[in-house]
Amino acid sequence: MPARTGPDQVLDAALVCVARVGIAKTTLDDVAREAGCARATVYRHFQGKQPLLAAVVAREATRFGDRMIAAAGEADALADAVVAVVVAAARELQSHAALAFVAAYEPEQLLPYLAFERESAFLGAVADLVAPAFTRFLAREQSTRLAEWIARVTLSYLCCPSEHIDVSNAEHVRALVEDFVLPGFAKPAVVLEGMSQ
Repeated sequence: MPARTGPDQVLDAALVCVARVGIAKTTLDDVAREAGCARATVYRHFQGKQPLLAAVVAREATRFGDRMIAAAGEADALADAVVAVVVAAARELQSHAALAFVAAYEPEQLLPYLAFERESAFLGAVADLVAPAFTRFLAREQSTRLAEWIARVTLSYLCCPSEHIDVSNAEHVRALVEDFVLPGFAKPAVVLEGMSQ
């Protein structure tokens, strides 16, 4: 008797389909075919395309956070942890086939999360995922601020590459971190009027 197709296999199949043809053209039939199951099996786990895609994003986000925490896990100093996380994040995002396809051919799917009102929520969610990588070195609040900075800067350099800084290069990132990041976290934060810490 063949093994039952579980939700993880369906999510894996959905990622393969998105990497191949994008979000708009991926159908539940495509996902079922890729997973080697019937369309009804996909529906048994996810009630439609949008819930399936939401589950893909949630799982990939959790995996991303886990990988960033693991990347910082062997660091003995804050600078090493920051460098490890920035480089790991850049490499992870650059090598993610589904994300690369969407960024190249369906940027309208990503732009709402990278601008205007949703940007802050998106960056806050990323900061919450990555902050545990730094709690060995900083208080939770500072860890969250640092994680948000990393998210902003890494995405900025990936979306608009610089000829001077390659965020997938540890040597480049170390210079950036030592010049601009560590000085800001070596002293207490100044609270600006009208803004909370």
